Amino acid sequence: MGVPVKIQWLDDADRTVALPAYETAQAAGADLRANLPEAVRASGIVIDAGARTLIPTGMRMEIPVGFEVQIRPRSGLALKHGITLANAPGTIDADYRGPVGVILINHGTAAFTVAHGDRIAQMVVAPVVQAAFDVVDDLSATVRGDGGFGSTGRR
Repeated sequence: MGVPVKIQWLDDADRTVALPAYETAQAAGADLRANLPEAVRASGIVIDAGARTLIPTGMRMEIPVGFEVQIRPRSGLALKHGITLANAPGTIDADYRGPVGVILINHGTAAFTVAHGDRIAQMVVAPVVQAAFDVVDDLSATVRGDGGFGSTGRR
């Protein structure tokens, strides 16, 4: 039994576009599809090389308390076209009820067209643990210490 996530269509959404779906039985991410405004459904949305844009999904969600939805890139779009998420992974909090959009960025060398109904990202439902922050005078010592970027070397 999966975590119940409620989906609501937006008024102007094309309800023939598939809702988020897992493409295989063991998939961690459900594919999200572009649900474009009627004015650009036939032509799609062009993302020029180096540009980014918000692609609508035509829906909003109700995520249960204690969970989030992470929006992640699709590896095929990244490899073949340089298309990824500008804020990967994106987070949708349980208390957000607005339209779901995906910020795509084109790291490729050519313009890319997002067609109506294209799979544009994946959503992963994940549990959330909130921290209890505590200001202290000292932190415990570790072998690594304050070694930062690249401090553990290559193996």
